[in-house]
Amino acid sequence: MAAISLSSLPRDTRDTLFLLAVIAWVVAMQVGNIPWWCSALAAAVLAWRTTLTLRGLPLPGWIWRVGLLALTLGATWMTHSTLLGRDAGVTLIVVLLALKTLELRARRDAFVVFFLAFFTLLTHFFYSQSLLTAAGILIALMGLLTALVNAHMPVGRPPLAQVARIAAGMAALGAPIMLVLFLLFPRMAPLWGMPGQDETGRSGLSSSMRVGQFADLVLDDSIALRIRFDEAPPPQAQMYFRGPVLSDFNGIEWRALRSGFPPSMALPTDLSVSGPPVRYEVTMEPNRRPWLFVLEAATQIPEVPGTRARMNSDLQWLTMRPMDTLVRYRAESYVNFRHGPLTPVLALQDHIELPGGYNPRTLALALALRREHGSGPRSNAALVDAVMERLRTGGYTYTLDPGVYGQHTADEFWFDRREGFCEHIASSFVILMRALDIPARIVTGYQGGELNAVDGYWTVRQQDAHAWAEVWLQGRGWVRVDPTSAVSPGRIGSFERLRPPEGAIAGAILNLSPTLTAQLRAAWEAVNNRWNQWVLNYTQGKQLDLLKNLGFSSPSWTDLAYVLIGVVVLVSLVGAGWTLWERQQHDPWLRLLQRSRQRLRRLGLDSGDHTPPRELAQQVERHFGDTAFAHSLRLWLLRLEAQRYSRQPAGTLATLQREFRQLAWPQKGSPR
Repeated sequence: MAAISLSSLPRDTRDTLFLLAVIAWVVAMQVGNIPWWCSALAAAVLAWRTTLTLRGLPLPGWIWRVGLLALTLGATWMTHSTLLGRDAGVTLIVVLLALKTLELRARRDAFVVFFLAFFTLLTHFFYSQSLLTAAGILIALMGLLTALVNAHMPVGRPPLAQVARIAAGMAALGAPIMLVLFLLFPRMAPLWGMPGQDETGRSGLSSSMRVGQFADLVLDDSIALRIRFDEAPPPQAQMYFRGPVLSDFNGIEWRALRSGFPPSMALPTDLSVSGPPVRYEVTMEPNRRPWLFVLEAATQIPEVPGTRARMNSDLQWLTMRPMDTLVRYRAESYVNFRHGPLTPVLALQDHIELPGGYNPRTLALALALRREHGSGPRSNAALVDAVMERLRTGGYTYTLDPGVYGQHTADEFWFDRREGFCEHIASSFVILMRALDIPARIVTGYQGGELNAVDGYWTVRQQDAHAWAEVWLQGRGWVRVDPTSAVSPGRIGSFERLRPPEGAIAGAILNLSPTLTAQLRAAWEAVNNRWNQWVLNYTQGKQLDLLKNLGFSSPSWTDLAYVLIGVVVLVSLVGAGWTLWERQQHDPWLRLLQRSRQRLRRLGLDSGDHTPPRELAQQVERHFGDTAFAHSLRLWLLRLEAQRYSRQPAGTLATLQREFRQLAWPQKGSPR
């Protein structure tokens, strides 16, 4: 079948196909957020409507539309167990937009489709506010504006390129208003934010850890944090961003401890710091958890807009609500710190307990180590050093694919496999420490990061998720021990990261130009970071800072309202002035007709302001008689009329303007 040219199609067919293409783009952007059946149904409906348009067939009757609507409602209920809420609502909107095209007959139906598509565009921001999403929405917006402008030009066959230029001009005129509203409209969290509904929709750290979990995270190179240090950053080996602390072990899974001790018997924090502080700013991607990641250890409350933060007894910072949106906060940390009680307390027993029936060979190893190094608290530090030396010299390796571990994970690591990822190593280390009667626990978070040389931000990715250990030593409190550093020193504090095996194409590209690939990635992430900093993270505080720059000494919301009202009034006055000027200008055809009336009025022919060209030509013939001037002016006026109203105009408006200047106009008072 020969390719179909849009220029060869009737205008109604061309316009409908263009609108269907724009709607397909709007729907395609939601494919990752809606059920598979919703995408398939919307695609089938749009393909069906396209076929009907190309073949000139009638649209389906109401039975088809009602049947598809009932199918949509039933499938939505089965998928989401409700017809309300974000996910169910977006599913229904997408399908209804596609179904509405099946009754696209009149202009009124087209306008309904336009504005339903505009509303569907807004739903994309429920799931992502990234720069790529914004770019895709901008493309869809220009397409919808072009279709809308085209619908308001019912006469003739205006080229889509010309209509697109008009739509672009409208968007350009509206951009300053959009910018003013963005800068000055009050930021209110309930209005601008929407709580996330899926606690498992994004990979990331969890409040529990099962051996094998972090191997999934290392495959995810998405960004978790961006950090900008005020001064020189600490060494990468000291960049530990603390998250959940896991102390409760049931033999299979580690969980955060829920102690039943009263406050007087709970494990005290007793945090003390030394040395100069490290001040920095964190931009954290949504993690759908009430967690703030800061460098170990922060003594002051991080400055988080819109919520309050507190530190629990495990030194982890928590917020009052889950972090469902991009958030930026300032923090101050000390890399030299000590925390925990210095003498034994009852609550430390929770960090020695092990479930019965697990890892018998590890328990036997602990007895052998105790016999070798002695018992009692004074030998605990030597035991920790001995276990770390065993990891360094015992043939243990760090690998992304150690295989599936069985019931006795510590036994398999210490004696059989001798390889694992950070959670294998940390879990086996803590189990051995507890078997030695040394209080120990697992700390999860992120370690390291990489510097983006384009914008100077440190980037911490999900693949930087890490698990390390803390042991309690008398007189020292909790001491960080990272057993992974003994197995693989390159994993800690450097750019060395394990990567999944790459495909042939990706590997070839990277081998051809790894430097170029890294530079392109850094440049894109820097651009995306600017988008996050200046657009997504434009907060209430930034609005007030803007007022300070405008001269307000102590800006408030009242000042913000006054500035916004003033700008609105100023823009309204400018718009009113533009409208008055535009009314005076009219269009070029009317201006040319009015110039001809004015010239004739100076020659004594006073016609009305609304005299059409044909009647004016008759008045010229009566007033000037049978003269060459009257004959040429009469023909010119008839061609002017044809240029506006004829299906096949004799010439362009520019030609008529040139001929008007070339007419042999008689002087005032000269004989006819």
